[in-house]
Amino acid sequence: QLQLVVSGGGLVQPGGSLTLSCAASGFSTAKYGIGWFRQPPGKEREAVACISTAFDSIKYYSNSVKGRFTISRDTAKNTVYLQMNSLKPEDTAVYSCAADPLTSPITTAQAMCDEGVGSWGQGTQVTVAS
Repeated sequence: QLQLVVSGGGLVQPGGSLTLSCAASGFSTAKYGIGWFRQPPGKEREAVACISTAFDSIKYYSNSVKGRFTISRDTAKNTVYLQMNSLKPEDTAVYSCAADPLTSPITTAQAMCDEGVGSWGQGTQVTVAS
């Protein structure tokens, strides 16, 4: 059974850093695309970053986080991380991860982010405030 467990959220000051973890069980993250998504308070869910399978590990970032956030995969730990630097108050949201096998028609990291598809883990709250 595919399961994703998210951890690492919390309160951080503007300009600070935080790393979120998405630990998988029941499947190999190497064979799935993994995406990070967030839902700010009162707003719709939006894509943050997605990574394709370990075959090529292509990464896609939303414009709002490009250059500040990094998605990475540790296949030995079967975990995908989201390193968040230079955090801003507008990054405040519930962050979730999702896994998708990237089979047709969703075959790329960008498509996964654009469509918001996959099997979901629970969310973790990230609050950026002074």
